[in-house]
Amino acid sequence: MRLPRRALLATLAFPAIARAQDAFPGRQVRIVVPFPPGGGLDALARGLADRLQPVWRQAVVVDNRPGGSTVPGTDIVAKAPPDGHTLLVTADNSITSNPHLIRSMPHDPMRDLAPVTVLVEVHQMILVNPSVGADTMAGLVATARAQPGKLNFGSYGTASQPHLAFAALAAQERLEFVHVPYRGLTPAVLATLSGEVQMTLAGIASAQEHLRAGTLKALAVGKPARLDAFPQVPTLAETGHGAIDPRTWFGAFAPAGTLPALVQRISRDIAAAMAEPALRDRQLTPNGYTVHASTPEAAAAFVREDFEYKRRLIALAGMTPD
Repeated sequence: MRLPRRALLATLAFPAIARAQDAFPGRQVRIVVPFPPGGGLDALARGLADRLQPVWRQAVVVDNRPGGSTVPGTDIVAKAPPDGHTLLVTADNSITSNPHLIRSMPHDPMRDLAPVTVLVEVHQMILVNPSVGADTMAGLVATARAQPGKLNFGSYGTASQPHLAFAALAAQERLEFVHVPYRGLTPAVLATLSGEVQMTLAGIASAQEHLRAGTLKALAVGKPARLDAFPQVPTLAETGHGAIDPRTWFGAFAPAGTLPALVQRISRDIAAAMAEPALRDRQLTPNGYTVHASTPEAAAAFVREDFEYKRRLIALAGMTPD
């Protein structure tokens, strides 16, 4: 009986594929991070690289490629050979927001990338400079309503989490904010700290020092329950603004076409690294992250659901593709 051509080719190629998988990694592994150095995502990627290097017995390097709403950096991985040697560690906007907001993308994140794992959920806070004079979300809304177009918010580009949150808040409350994009989270936080802009969105890792010093104020957090580190900060849901939660997460991806068994192996190695107390208990949990380190199957389901969630949030914000 003759085999179909595709099945025959797969049968002939299987030994070579198996050898390539067994040999992974055969050279340096590059983790592309489409954000600048500094901030929680970059720190997590570097923590993983440090722990994966001795396991894989090859150099594991972090390659920061910021700018362009994360599209250029993400595109590097989407078009890389599907052999596991080029990986992506990024935030949700690269995967589940950009397709709804950028009309002409050079890749389709949902088609051209293979989910490896959802690393963490990041519970971000609405942060304001004390000069704003608001201590609550209601106070911020009242201040903004009294001064249309006078309050600026800093983000790290179109479709970034701060952009989504504040655009949705403006639409929900019929407010007028000015969007000021920066090249990363850290510059947006520093701009809020200096008063260059009045507001941004960031997690504990980037904000806790400034919150404890009183140089920034947190009005709400996007999380089902309050943060243990800042129990006085209400959730967005408690303030009546649960619908604007951008639901931030960090994930790892490989190029589409990477062998499922290799994706599984990379996922398992990352999960083992995430379980190390030095990373999990000292760097991630204290900074307000909910650790997932999910399987590829669970990651794929999570990403599909978040894609629809972001579609609804972007519609609420009244944002349309450019």
